[in-house]
Amino acid sequence: MELLAQVIDAINAVLRWPLVIGLLGTGLFLTFKLGFIQFRRLGHGFAVATGRYDDPDEPGDVSHFQALTTALSATVGVGNIAGVALAIHIGGPGALFWMWVTALLGMATKYSEVTLAQQYRDVHHDEDGKAWEGSVSGGPMYYIERGLGRRWKPVAMFFAFALMITSFMTGNAVQANTVATQVFDSFGVDPWITGLITASIVGVVILGGISRIGKVTSIVAPAMAAVYVAGALLILALNIGEVPAAFGRIFTEAFNPTSGVAGTGAGVFLLTMLYGVQRGLFSNEAGQGSAPIAHSAAKTDEPVSEGAVALLEPFIDTILICTMTGLVLVTTGAFEATAPAPIELGASNVTIVEGTREAGFTTYMGEDVISYNEGLAQRLDGPRVGRFNVGVDTLYVDEGQTQLFTGSIDSGRKVALDRDGTVIETLYGNTVRTSAPLTTLAFERGLAPIGLGGMGRFIVLISVVLFAISTSISWSYYGDRCANYLFGTKAILPFKAVFVVMHFVGAVLAVTTIWDLGDVALSLVTLPNVLALLLLSPVLKKLTDSYFERKPWVQNEEDHKRAKAEGRI
Repeated sequence: MELLAQVIDAINAVLRWPLVIGLLGTGLFLTFKLGFIQFRRLGHGFAVATGRYDDPDEPGDVSHFQALTTALSATVGVGNIAGVALAIHIGGPGALFWMWVTALLGMATKYSEVTLAQQYRDVHHDEDGKAWEGSVSGGPMYYIERGLGRRWKPVAMFFAFALMITSFMTGNAVQANTVATQVFDSFGVDPWITGLITASIVGVVILGGISRIGKVTSIVAPAMAAVYVAGALLILALNIGEVPAAFGRIFTEAFNPTSGVAGTGAGVFLLTMLYGVQRGLFSNEAGQGSAPIAHSAAKTDEPVSEGAVALLEPFIDTILICTMTGLVLVTTGAFEATAPAPIELGASNVTIVEGTREAGFTTYMGEDVISYNEGLAQRLDGPRVGRFNVGVDTLYVDEGQTQLFTGSIDSGRKVALDRDGTVIETLYGNTVRTSAPLTTLAFERGLAPIGLGGMGRFIVLISVVLFAISTSISWSYYGDRCANYLFGTKAILPFKAVFVVMHFVGAVLAVTTIWDLGDVALSLVTLPNVLALLLLSPVLKKLTDSYFERKPWVQNEEDHKRAKAEGRI
C-alpha cells in the first residue's frame, strides 16, 4: 500500500503543472475568444436560471434551475470548507486571490463545456423509456466524439471510463467517509450506522433518476448554502472592522506572500499561486468535464442558454462561498492560530520537522533521538514534533496540559519515551489546524464573542454532512451517464446499485488512497477535455454569436407565460 501511495504521488507530481497550465491557459484563451463572456453575460445567466424563459415543451429532463443546483451540489462541497483552509494553511492568505483568478477564467471554461455538451447531447425519443434512465445523455464524451469525429471515440471512451471510476471514489466513497468521520468525532456514532443511513438516502434519491435528483438538489443545495453562508456572514459582521485589512492582506500576499503557515520556505510566490490555483480549480471543477453532464439534462433547444447558466457556478462556488470561508479564516486569525490537540506520534498528520514559523518547516530526514526538557526541544530551530507539517512549540503528557514532557523522541521510529524510559503513545500540545478542522476552529472563534462558539462547530458539521450527501447524489448522475455511454441503458441500474454499495464501503473504510486515485483519474480526464474545448472553440464562437444576435429568449418568455397560464408549469 505504501508503494502504491508513492506511485500515486509521483503521478500527481508529473500531472500537477500541465494540469494547472492547461486549465488556466484554456480559460484565458476562451475568455478572449468569446469576448469576456463571463462579465458581459453574467446577468443573462441569472435571468435564465430564474426560470422566466423555461419552455416545458423543449427537450430535456429538468429545468435550468434544477440543472444548476444539481451541478452546484457536486461543486459546492467539502472543497469550500476544507479546500480553502488547506490553500491558506500552506500558501497563506494570498492563495485566495489566485482562487479568484481561476474562478473568473473558469467561468468562461464552464460556459464553453456546457454549451458544447448541450449542442452534441443525445436526446432519446423512446415513448416507453423509464424515468430513472433519463431521456437525455450528454457531456464531454459526446462532444469529443461527435464534435471532433469518430476517430476521437477512443479518447471519449477513456474519458467516460475514468470519470465513472472517479464517481465511485472521490464523488462518493470519500464523501461518505467524511460524513461518517465527522459524525463519529462529534457524537460517537459507529461509521457503519452513519454509512447505512446515508447510503439509504442516496439510494432512494438516485433510483428516481435525474428528475428526482433535480428536485432534491433544488431544495438541498440552496438550504445547505444558506446555513453555511449565514454563519459566515454573521462572523464577518462581528468582525467587520477586520474585513478591509483582510482584503488588503489577501491582495498584498498574493504577490509577496509571507504567511503560509505550513509552506516550505514561506514567502515563495509560486507556492502561494500553485495552491490557490489548484484549490480553485478543484473547487469549482471548471474544465474537468463533470458539470456538463448535469447541464445536458436541462430542458432547452438553445445550447448557449444553458452555458450562460453554467457560468454562474464558479462565481457562486468560489467568488462567493470560498471567499466567505477565506475571510472568516483571516479575520478570526484561525489560519495561524493554535489550539489544544492530542498528538499521536504514529498518526499520518504527525511528522518530525525542522525550521521555524518565519522560515518555514521541512520534513526532518534524519533518525536522531530528539531530547525534550520541560516540554521544549533541545533546539528551537532543530528537529521536533510537528502536526500538519508545522512544529509544535511545547509538548505535554496530559490532556489538561499541566505536566510538561521531559524525555526523548526516536525520530526514526516515531516513539516517545519519558525520562524513565516508559513509552508514551500520545502527547498533547497547542497545534495549528488544516482542512475542515481549521474552518471549524475559525467558526468557533468567530462566534465565541456572542457565546455561540459551540454552534460554530455544528454549523460546519451540518454543512459537511449536507455537502457530502448532495455531492454523492450529483456524482451518481455523472457516473450513470458515463455507464450509459459505454454500455447502454442496461448498465444504468447495475451502476446505481454498485454506487450505493460503494457509498457504504467508503463510510466504514479508510479511503485516503481511493481519494488519491480519484485525483489521478480526474487529472487524466481533464486534459483531453480542455484540448477538445480548444479544438471546438470555432463552433463555440458561432453558437454564441448566433444566440445573442437572434435573442430567442424573448420568444421563450412568451412561451413560458402561455404555459403557465395553461397550467403546464
